[in-house]
Amino acid sequence: MDLTEKTLSTEKIFDGRILHIRRDTIRLPNGEEAIREVVDHPGGVCVLALDEENRALLVSQFRYPYRRVLRELPAGKLEYGEDPEEAAIRELREETGAVAGEFRSLGELYPSPGYCGEIIRMYLARGLTFGEAHPDEDEFLNLERIPFDRLVEQVLSGEIRDAKTIAAVLKGKLLLNL
Repeated sequence: MDLTEKTLSTEKIFDGRILHIRRDTIRLPNGEEAIREVVDHPGGVCVLALDEENRALLVSQFRYPYRRVLRELPAGKLEYGEDPEEAAIRELREETGAVAGEFRSLGELYPSPGYCGEIIRMYLARGLTFGEAHPDEDEFLNLERIPFDRLVEQVLSGEIRDAKTIAAVLKGKLLLNL
């Protein structure tokens, strides 16, 4: 069976600085019509950065939707049309002051495919050198270095809840055999 849904019409609901929300009327594979509410987002990047002692760089920041501080890998939003690897290099430098000698893709993550078109590109960074961090003016971060095995344990125990961090850490663990 062809599972494709065909868009019949689109109605813009909200155009924000980052998010754009639309309501689409679609035709289902069985011929019936349905409504899909979609959040368009330019996408994001995250970086699993490991120093020479296999410590991961983590940032802690207040995440307003959850009303709490979360510990995450360095990450950021793409600008529409921006090259994801360049954005990841920029975000790592801005949030941690680190520059990587080795940069490798860990693939893509669809965080909420039921309603959101965001794609997060994940990267592994090694061979780090450090300078000064320059977070965005509305970004307040605490940086920590944590042994990678301890970070894996925190992911598995549920202490780390951020999806992009979980995915990148587990992919990194499997790929690196650390």
